Amino acid sequence: MATTSRASLNLLRRPKPFANKYFSSSSSHFRPSTFRKSYPCPIWSSSFSFCLPPPRSTTSTSLSFRPFSSPPSMSSAAAAAVDSVVSDETLSMNPLLQDFDFPPFDSVDASHVRPGIRALLQQLEVELEQLEKSVEPSWPNLVEPLEKIVDQLTVVWGMVNHLKAVKDTPELRAAIEDVQPEKVKFQLRLGQSKPIYNAFKAIRGSPDWSSLSEARQRLVEGNTISAQIKEAVLIGIALDDEKREQFNKIEQELEKLSHKFSENVLDATKKFEKMITDKEEIEGLPPSALGLFAQAAVSKGHENATAENGPWIITLDAPSYLPVMQHVKNRALREEVYRAYLSRASSGELDNTAIIDQILKLRLEKAKLLGYNNYAEVSMAMKMATVEKAAELLEKLRSASWDAAVQDMEDLKSFAKNQGAAESDSLTHWDTTFWSERLRESKYDINEEELRPYFSLPKVMDGLFSLAKTLFGIDIEPADGVAPVWNSDVRFYRVKDSSGNPIAYFYFDPYSRPSEKRGGAWMDEVVSRSRVMAQKGSSVRLPVAHMVCNQTPPVGDKPSLMTFREVETVFHEFGHALQHMLTKEDEGLVAGIRNIEWDAVELPSQFMENWCYHRDTLMSIAKHYQTGETLPEEVYKKLLAARTFRAGSFSLRQLKFASVDLELHTKYVPGGPESIYDVDQRVSVKTQVIPPLPEDRFLCSFSHIFAGGYAAGYYSYKWAEVLSADAFSAFEDAGLDDIKAVKETGQRFRNTILALGGGKAPLKVFVEFRGREPSPEPLLRHNGLLAASHSA
Repeated sequence: MATTSRASLNLLRRPKPFANKYFSSSSSHFRPSTFRKSYPCPIWSSSFSFCLPPPRSTTSTSLSFRPFSSPPSMSSAAAAAVDSVVSDETLSMNPLLQDFDFPPFDSVDASHVRPGIRALLQQLEVELEQLEKSVEPSWPNLVEPLEKIVDQLTVVWGMVNHLKAVKDTPELRAAIEDVQPEKVKFQLRLGQSKPIYNAFKAIRGSPDWSSLSEARQRLVEGNTISAQIKEAVLIGIALDDEKREQFNKIEQELEKLSHKFSENVLDATKKFEKMITDKEEIEGLPPSALGLFAQAAVSKGHENATAENGPWIITLDAPSYLPVMQHVKNRALREEVYRAYLSRASSGELDNTAIIDQILKLRLEKAKLLGYNNYAEVSMAMKMATVEKAAELLEKLRSASWDAAVQDMEDLKSFAKNQGAAESDSLTHWDTTFWSERLRESKYDINEEELRPYFSLPKVMDGLFSLAKTLFGIDIEPADGVAPVWNSDVRFYRVKDSSGNPIAYFYFDPYSRPSEKRGGAWMDEVVSRSRVMAQKGSSVRLPVAHMVCNQTPPVGDKPSLMTFREVETVFHEFGHALQHMLTKEDEGLVAGIRNIEWDAVELPSQFMENWCYHRDTLMSIAKHYQTGETLPEEVYKKLLAARTFRAGSFSLRQLKFASVDLELHTKYVPGGPESIYDVDQRVSVKTQVIPPLPEDRFLCSFSHIFAGGYAAGYYSYKWAEVLSADAFSAFEDAGLDDIKAVKETGQRFRNTILALGGGKAPLKVFVEFRGREPSPEPLLRHNGLLAASHSA
């Protein structure tokens, strides 16, 4: 899942980056207590159910970050206070507080976090006090110094939080937990600043309002109400002192609970290990999985483990879990692994049940304090949709998906019966993925594992970059060594425009590292494009992004060989990165993925997935890693046909997650007669063809809504799918085989969807690109559900 930040106040809400499109992972909440910078991607698997501008130069750009560069307006007293912080010998060596062109990921460790973050917060408190004393309702004396304060904390905290996600240690985790309350306290202090709040109101009421650019107006004004003002209300500025204190306590507690939830999921995932010594127990596993499981055994001290002879260790990380559910013939083992996965963080000291109840209780208390009926109304206050519109969309899609999903299950039962499966009349959760894979292989003669040799990571990335050049006129080149990295597997790239000028950079961390890296796939912002944060002599600071995946690492001499799903995931995350990197908006608080309504942020990512099914694109990346042979034409046609395989089931699964999310944040009463698991079971009646197990505890690992930014927002995946499918249909209308038309349409997509960032309302941006408002028809057509929709 992308990022969306709602101008300056919203920038102080940064959850951890996004979870994989197929597997849940942890992410912090999009509220004042966190920094919102990235989006988890949906759980989508058959296996389980973010005044005039000065003259602008077009050539001069910068990247450097100066965490202790004082704003021009800083008083001598403030500067002296900052100097007293920096002068400490220990602090002066702290990499978090150094000037850098790119974050020193290779030199930051847990020992730097407490002193570094505390020194930075002390400095920012001084800067904030000075801003409040001198604030004026003008861009140079309000927004620009505010952006500098926000940016410093965003970049430094982002660096630390990122390392926790990709290079976790108990020491780093403990250090972050120690300083988190202090960071949250400052964020609330900033977000609830009445001098800043009043200055934004004065700008909105100024006679100069109409002369501001659209992006600046949108930064101050969102939809029909001031975004800054409304956001301030949502973080408690309008409350009296007693209620504000209560509100702040709730925010602090929610932050702690969110992190504890996330850590419990991670720890529970890491805790499970199943060692196999008898190869017959894992019959059916492809060589790639056997190699991965043997590698896991080696990492656990079984140094002589081999793919052929074992031993093998199964874990609950995505690259391990999914092959078991897809390929292992041993039904008892599938059941054991499925139950372990579905019960993660639901018992003992890692049990998230009480944490979920407390999170929901506090969210409801927060909503009532702010004058809303429920937390969903708070969540929707800054989104395109309303609670009613979201529910209406979910029901429309559910009714279009149900009959198809029922038929999917009947087809599965019939196939299993024809294959002589003893369980054919009683297929259940640990059977559906296995038999779906067998049916897919039979129906389309496609074995995902057999396709891996055609999708080597280097070739996939070459094809992806070539597509970006065709569509958007950019060149992407390796820049390894230019920036420090956190692991030797991490690649670094430079993005250039058609004139050869650098316009962005990004990191790519592709492989699973279960011992230190959380699961999932995500894009995250390192720094945003910004005029205000440009260094002397430059007109703008260039954007930098992370792309992180958890695909199967190289085994022996083989490169990383990807499943088609992993290919889709890389395209997805690259779509998020493109919107961050190709923005042409220089107002940092609305550049790229910032200030975009939450339910529109998945448009570019889901849009990019469509190109995985475009013949020329797919054939450019599908080359056998040993022979160079292109994927056979008949296999491509089968892949295309298989795109709608079990589309009803997959759609229904997403709708189940979205529906239970909305239900928990609208009608559920914490402490009432119905438990969270009762709600899950009730919602499942209309959204699951196979009822969930009575002991189903998936909610205990549903990090998207309990440790991520998707509380009362999971519906937004479907909302954005409507936008993205319709956007891709513009290329279909132009003619996918007409290269000139594709390039013209791609340039229009770049100049609107990717360029305008949060400086214009997403519906306006979409209409500017498409020429009309979005239609759900392309989505239903792509999913093969259009006929079902018409008959529903």
